[in-house]
Amino acid sequence: MRRAVCTGSFDPVTNGHINIFERAAAMFDELIVCIFVNNKKQYFFSTEQRVEFLKKSTGHIKNLKVDCFSGLVTDYMRNHNLKTIVRGLRSTADFAYEVNEAHMIKHLAPEIDTIFLLTAPEFLFVSSSGIKELAKFNGSVKGLVPDCVEQAIYNKLHIELE
Repeated sequence: MRRAVCTGSFDPVTNGHINIFERAAAMFDELIVCIFVNNKKQYFFSTEQRVEFLKKSTGHIKNLKVDCFSGLVTDYMRNHNLKTIVRGLRSTADFAYEVNEAHMIKHLAPEIDTIFLLTAPEFLFVSSSGIKELAKFNGSVKGLVPDCVEQAIYNKLHIELE
């Protein structure tokens, strides 16, 4: 069985993430989307909310499973007998960061490979941090995040949907 994992904080999940998940899921028998939990970091949404958003927005991807972890991704992967990481790339800046991460993972766990998928052009400018910033200044995030995330952002910031 071909299995892979996509890791991230997904705070919040965006439609760019969903696009990567859909495409990666078509390449593997099982795709695990795994929320990295860092208890020292301040998140916009709780881990439980992020899990709920991922489950709601990926329900149409039948071979996708949502999980969480804390610690080294290599430990998670070894514990779950996983050998492939899928990472989405929007820009050369993403590539520069991700290639260093992939080399560190390869150093720690030579059996693990990282595959990069380029994001769809319509999502090149979409990032979780950009979404939060846009929403804080009352900008519309419609079409950039799943509907459940859009509503939750506006609820959290007490903004009326138009």
